Amino acid sequence: MQAMMLLGPGRMAFQPTAIPEPGEDDIVLKIGAALTCGTDLKAFRRGHPKWPPPVRFGHEYAGTVAARGSRVQSVREGDAVMVAPTGPCGQCFYCQRAQENLCVSLMETMVLGGYAEYVRIPARVHRVNLFPKPDRLSFAEACLLEPVSCVMFGLEPVTLRPDDTALIIGAGAFGLLHLTVLRLLGVERVYVVARNPYRAEVARRLGASGIIARSAEDARDEVLDLTQGRGADLVVECTAQPPVWQESVFWPRPGGQLVLFGGCPPGTTITLDTYRVHYDQVRLLSPFHFTPAAVRRAYELLAGGHLPTSALISASYPLAELPAVFELLQRGQGIKYAILP
Repeated sequence: MQAMMLLGPGRMAFQPTAIPEPGEDDIVLKIGAALTCGTDLKAFRRGHPKWPPPVRFGHEYAGTVAARGSRVQSVREGDAVMVAPTGPCGQCFYCQRAQENLCVSLMETMVLGGYAEYVRIPARVHRVNLFPKPDRLSFAEACLLEPVSCVMFGLEPVTLRPDDTALIIGAGAFGLLHLTVLRLLGVERVYVVARNPYRAEVARRLGASGIIARSAEDARDEVLDLTQGRGADLVVECTAQPPVWQESVFWPRPGGQLVLFGGCPPGTTITLDTYRVHYDQVRLLSPFHFTPAAVRRAYELLAGGHLPTSALISASYPLAELPAVFELLQRGQGIKYAILP
């Protein structure tokens, strides 16, 4: 089969690769679709500390069970499934404390390789984070299980009220997913900072109360105007830019919450206004990845048809056109693209 390999910053190429065979406890998934992700784009642009090249990549995927090991009883060949591509070990210090997202071997065992025709899923992943795909979802829509899981985990410790004002910085896929989930959770006023006209229009269609069409560094006064000078009850940062992290601490109200969701480049630092954080009692949260419980909640939302999944998928392309799709993403065009082997 052909599989896309990430060779280093700015470099990817297809390479012929053996179709995987399952071990006794594994399954082999025939990819029905994979979705592009901002993390993939970041890894392509600057590398990824957890994905040393050369490495197969693509981690939002769904498909059909093509083969299973002799000891696998939970699925059969031909089953359509959706999967989140990591699984905790269940034994380390963090797993024993219900912090499976910090499992010491989680990222090194992440199942990359969605930009290909087949991928092997080991037992530690499929036993906890693989689910049957409902007929109502296309394979492309089913791929949203992984990013929705991240959003559900990120919002888990947040305290919400229906009369809150929430503010999302960034209208990429994760910003828009936060918008839709917050609306589902009953938050009435959700504003989005978005300068990209296409993404701003998608945010409006998804129920944004308003769009702040400014850079994050220039939006503070407008945020205060929208909130009677207090600041937002909840701010979610989704740009992964250190200057925006630093500025966003000024946007929550006293006693408000700031979710630093976007992962910045390794080695970067910010300076926090200590008076603002301490005396205004701003609660800072910095979620990473997800737990099996968050994946289960994400699955229930998707399987129940509660998320406007099709609005997040801009177009579909064959696997051979993946480099051209990344060109579109680098130009800020579209939200997510479905890649079809």
